[in-house]
Amino acid sequence: MLGGMREALERYFEFERLGTNWRTELLAGVTTFLTMAYIVLVNPALLAQTGMPLAGVTAATCLSAAVGSVLMGVVARYPIALAPGMGLNAYFTYTVCLKLHVPWQTALGAVFVSGVLFLLLTAVGVRQLILRSIPRELYAAVAGGIGLFLALIGLSRAGVVVADPATMVRLGNVRDAQTALALAGLVLMAALEIRRVKGSILLGVVGVTAASWMLGLSHWRPTPVGWHSLGATAMQLDVKAALHAGLLEIVFVFFFVDLFDNVGTLVAVTQRAGLQEADGTIPRLNQILFADATATVVGALTGTSTVTSYVESTAGVAAGGRSGVTAIVTGLLFLAALAAAPYVGVVPAAATAPALVLVGSMMLATIAEIPWRDPLVAVPAFLTLVMIPLSYSIANGLGFGVIAWAVLHGLTGRLRRRDWLFCLLAALFLVRFVYMAAG
Repeated sequence: MLGGMREALERYFEFERLGTNWRTELLAGVTTFLTMAYIVLVNPALLAQTGMPLAGVTAATCLSAAVGSVLMGVVARYPIALAPGMGLNAYFTYTVCLKLHVPWQTALGAVFVSGVLFLLLTAVGVRQLILRSIPRELYAAVAGGIGLFLALIGLSRAGVVVADPATMVRLGNVRDAQTALALAGLVLMAALEIRRVKGSILLGVVGVTAASWMLGLSHWRPTPVGWHSLGATAMQLDVKAALHAGLLEIVFVFFFVDLFDNVGTLVAVTQRAGLQEADGTIPRLNQILFADATATVVGALTGTSTVTSYVESTAGVAAGGRSGVTAIVTGLLFLAALAAAPYVGVVPAAATAPALVLVGSMMLATIAEIPWRDPLVAVPAFLTLVMIPLSYSIANGLGFGVIAWAVLHGLTGRLRRRDWLFCLLAALFLVRFVYMAAG
């Protein structure tokens, strides 16, 4: 009986077609979780500045990430993990709550409304049309840009690249013990990858974590968290206040940024995993978008900011993950992390940072698909590629690329009637940038 169930699951998740197995998917899920585990600490720390209970947000973070990832794995069958999005949580905290003095309950209501809009637009097919309107060359540029973005995040977390008031960024102190350990971890992971060792990234993360503790470089303080903590934030949202005319622009920003961050992440992960069709389309797109929108609604109900697909999913893909089992494993580990939340800090940044750098380097392979000698394509693709890491936003990079593509094709008479949605997309991005500048 167990053998029959196992075979049925392997058929459902298409193990044979994808060339994967249970061991690979398990390792990939663990790898994705380890590269995302920081969100269990970072998201609550950010949102707590709004007055939200720290323990409650921690529980909501774990639960929403678990629900979103498992839903993505079971329904859409993709190795894409979800969790409260970085960037959107900062906007929630610093702009909506602290700058505009909106109560956190009302801000949660705005997140909920944006999630419901996602569901409605997915049901009528608008989000799918948006995805299909974007040229393949921009998809390739987005994937490469996210690779650079991941590398920048990794190098920053490792202390290799640091901020500088004169030059914006500069080389950090490579003699620092944590930075040196992270660089050693990058060498270890790259060497294992070159030798095609299965689970190279996971082995590298575990190895660096062990070394960090043996050298006395890791320090963390346990904080009591459990399911009982969820009551402090769950169902505390104020939807009625969020629908007030003055707050509709906040709903719009949550909706707009999450929409295009998801587009970029979705393209990057499916392209890196080789899960796109020959014409660039993504199978089971409806199910992917449904899982994403539902996760945002669940996040708002439990007490956290917008839940979105994570670019760190590419770490699991790099470890061999190809099916929804990878996402399910990641989701289950987020559930377990609630019980072990006080101990998530065991894995230091020096262990996960090199994983992001390595994955980022491998994602740059996609830019080979771009015809760089054709400025009509090269300029929008280049702007997309560089603006993602330089503006620290997938949505900003995609916006620059889409606007440049529409303007250049319009000036040269290359736009066709069927490009109306793409032009509308460019106009919406332009409105978004104007709004951001006014804010």
